[in-house]
Amino acid sequence: MEKITKPKIKLLATGKKFTVKQMEAKAGDLLPKHIASIESVLTVIEGECVLALDGTDHTLQQGDSFIVPPEIIHQIRAITDFKAVHAMPKNIAFEFFE
Repeated sequence: MEKITKPKIKLLATGKKFTVKQMEAKAGDLLPKHIASIESVLTVIEGECVLALDGTDHTLQQGDSFIVPPEIIHQIRAITDFKAVHAMPKNIAFEFFE
């Protein structure tokens, strides 16, 4: 089994309804598999990653945005060192696996 690595998270902004966080990971890192209760938006600002979502791999590069749907298990693998901005409703709930 591959080692799971937690991303480095930094709070960028918070409002009445939304939160925006920056996430960072090193090349080769496999982030925790999880599910979210509400959709969110992931925008890659540096590097490249693969978002495994519902049996399909989505390669995301700098400048790409992806709307992550709710209630679907997903996982990110960093291809290169990467940073992404993750915008989400404040009332989002996450469940992590493995």
